[in-house]
Amino acid sequence: MKKTLLPLIFIALISLSVSGQDYKTSVGLRAGLPYGVTAKHFLSKTNAVEGILASSWGGFVITGLYENEHWTGKYPGLNWFWGAGAHVGFWDHDRNPNFDDTYGGNAVLGLDAILGLEYTFDEIPLNLSIDLLPTFNIIGYTGWGGINGAISVRYVF
Repeated sequence: MKKTLLPLIFIALISLSVSGQDYKTSVGLRAGLPYGVTAKHFLSKTNAVEGILASSWGGFVITGLYENEHWTGKYPGLNWFWGAGAHVGFWDHDRNPNFDDTYGGNAVLGLDAILGLEYTFDEIPLNLSIDLLPTFNIIGYTGWGGINGAISVRYVF
């Protein structure tokens, strides 16, 4: 009985102490504003970097984010995260509704924040994420860039 009980207690203690995401890198598609490709890489159990290469309004935007992950504890695989970063974008002036007639350029540089939920499946290498991405442009067309959001589907490595 002791030979069976001791390994079971050891396994239970290890499984209780393990927390965090169970993947290192994921790559996938982002559907929303802006839409495009997303890649996320964990630097530690709670810190990750995410890159977004996206398109909208006849141009593209590149966003880099530093994110902090938090686990719900109650639901395995479900995490919430927050973070901050920056973006640079180039758009067709006539197709971007944020540009008014007084702005003649088509490039912006700005700051971003992110808040979201993600779920990683145990059975398949898939991660689903939903987020809000408020932006503020500091160079180019300056000012509030809006609250963007998207759903991302990523393959987990």
